[in-house]
Amino acid sequence: MKKTDIGLGLYIMAAIVFLIIRLPSGLLDVFMALNIAIALVVLFNSIFSKEALDMSSFPTLLLFTTIFRISLNVSSTKLILGQGDAGHVVEAFGNFVGGGNIILGAVIFIILILVQMMVINKGSERVAEVTARFTLDAMPGKQMAIDADLNTGAITDKQAQERRAKLQQESAFYGAMDGAVKYVKGDAIAGLIITVINFVGGLLMGVLMGGMELSEAIDKYTLLTIGDGLVSSIPSLAISLATGILVTKNSDSSELGDIVFTQLFGIPKVLWAVGAVLAMLGIITELPIYVFVPLGALCIYLGFRMRDAEGRSQIEDEVDAEQEQADEIRKPENVVSLLQVDPIELEFGYGIIPLADVSQGGDLIDRVVMIRRQIALELGTVVPIIRMRDNIQLNPNQYIIKIKGIKVSEGEILFDHYMAMNPGNVEEEISGIPTFEPSFHLPAIWITEAQRERAEALGYTVVDPPSIIATHLTEIVRTYIDELLTRQDVQNLISNVKESNPTLIEELVPKLLGVGEIQKVLQNLLKEGISIRDLLTIFETLADHAVVTRDTDVLTEYARQSLKRAISNRFFAPNETTTVVTLDPSIEQQIMGAVKQTEQGSYIALDPEVNQKILKSTEAEIKKMEDMGKIPIIVTSPIVRMYYKKLTQDYYKDLIVVSYNEIESNIELQSVGMVSIA
Repeated sequence: MKKTDIGLGLYIMAAIVFLIIRLPSGLLDVFMALNIAIALVVLFNSIFSKEALDMSSFPTLLLFTTIFRISLNVSSTKLILGQGDAGHVVEAFGNFVGGGNIILGAVIFIILILVQMMVINKGSERVAEVTARFTLDAMPGKQMAIDADLNTGAITDKQAQERRAKLQQESAFYGAMDGAVKYVKGDAIAGLIITVINFVGGLLMGVLMGGMELSEAIDKYTLLTIGDGLVSSIPSLAISLATGILVTKNSDSSELGDIVFTQLFGIPKVLWAVGAVLAMLGIITELPIYVFVPLGALCIYLGFRMRDAEGRSQIEDEVDAEQEQADEIRKPENVVSLLQVDPIELEFGYGIIPLADVSQGGDLIDRVVMIRRQIALELGTVVPIIRMRDNIQLNPNQYIIKIKGIKVSEGEILFDHYMAMNPGNVEEEISGIPTFEPSFHLPAIWITEAQRERAEALGYTVVDPPSIIATHLTEIVRTYIDELLTRQDVQNLISNVKESNPTLIEELVPKLLGVGEIQKVLQNLLKEGISIRDLLTIFETLADHAVVTRDTDVLTEYARQSLKRAISNRFFAPNETTTVVTLDPSIEQQIMGAVKQTEQGSYIALDPEVNQKILKSTEAEIKKMEDMGKIPIIVTSPIVRMYYKKLTQDYYKDLIVVSYNEIESNIELQSVGMVSIA
């Protein structure tokens, strides 16, 4: 066992033993002195600790000190009633604190008890109760704030874990303190009762059994009773004061002395005003001038000293800042930090800052958190942390979105306006500032708050600025989600599946496929908007076909076919006939005839003239579908799908290309055209 464990065990055992045996008066003096020392240690620790959690063991310590002090009370009672002598410490307190006057000592003892019970204990109990309640109520909000800081990049994962752990410690500490202050209150009441018992019992013992006169018994036992009460109440008062200090200590990490003196005497104007009032009171009233005028002059002098100290401090801060800048320039630049690139960044001008500032009512950070959750549910992948920062080089209302450090999109909003979009069925137009919706480049207008209700009544779709940015950011993330999926992300996904399906992962990785090859398959799926949440089905399909081929494009097609239920639900309505365009069989034959196989995979070596004809025909069919108000969907044979998609993806990124094997049998299709070059 550790020495600290042994010491703590002896401390508790001593308290229990003192309740049973009768201590010699000399040994009782030693333990009473130890009790006073421990109480002072606790008091000064509570004063000089920077925050309440620095004494997180205080509730337990409170119980230990209380039972130890009560055991000393019991031991002293045995000596007072049994021998009429409780040692030199009790006698000295009775004589010295009471000034040799029994009535004065009794009054001081009563005052100490009243101060402890009615002022310190009662206040500490109420503060502990309220603090515990507010701490528990504030936990969800603080947790959300930590998550928001983590998502914006203000803190790291390690710092977030430390803050969450500290938050849990705070809730546990204040919850325990709410109950622990009852020990202090009960201790004061028990001390008062023991004192009364000592007084009454002492008189009875002295008069009835000791043959003493009543006045002699009163003098002797009153002195001992008051001394014993003072010896117990002073450490108890110190512990009560320490309890009050801890439960009222704020969350500032500075020392209490610095906080108190800075807040009380940190403003020169306050000291000047106080000094002038004190001096005036000493001059124009009957108050002693030799007390108030010097005290007022001292306050005024301290005010000037504080002003000079502030000036010197400001100059020193400026010098230190210049020195740090100079040192930063002189020292070799650490370029490692400059090499890191954030996967996703949202930069905005200063006019958009209120949308991201929680203190100003902005909820943009919360919306960014919801974007990550939405993408995780929709596509089954984890979106990297989205960094948000202001950029003074941008226009006040402008924002840009970067992927891996490169700007991919931008937008501009009006902070105190709403964006109104015509869904196509609005007959009466409303006046506003013309603009374009940044996500889909649809025509829109900016309207004021006063126009909002009328615009909604007319049928406009009205959106607030945070929703505009969140929607734009969501679409950008969907577009580039395949690029954002790293090997480490794939390894994490594999590890998650391995917890419940270890046999599958042991068969697949790394025997059949490496992490990089699985990454390519998942990226191919995400690139066309296919969710990878059903990783078990995807991995089982890869394990089935990787023994035949390791071509990631071919494996992607097998995976798509195994996910046909998800693909059908994604692109087709189950109870409606879906309008599609098919691919001419002759084009399919030409495409397959132009496929070249290499060690790195396959590619299409199609004649440029034929290639252009296919693209023009595809464009014509897409336009026909859009004119009909339909989403362009082209259906091909399974073997051609991936090659036709590669052929058209650089020109028509949003074109949906599916094969017959990826469509459920209950889906009804209607062909309204064919991509042909005849």
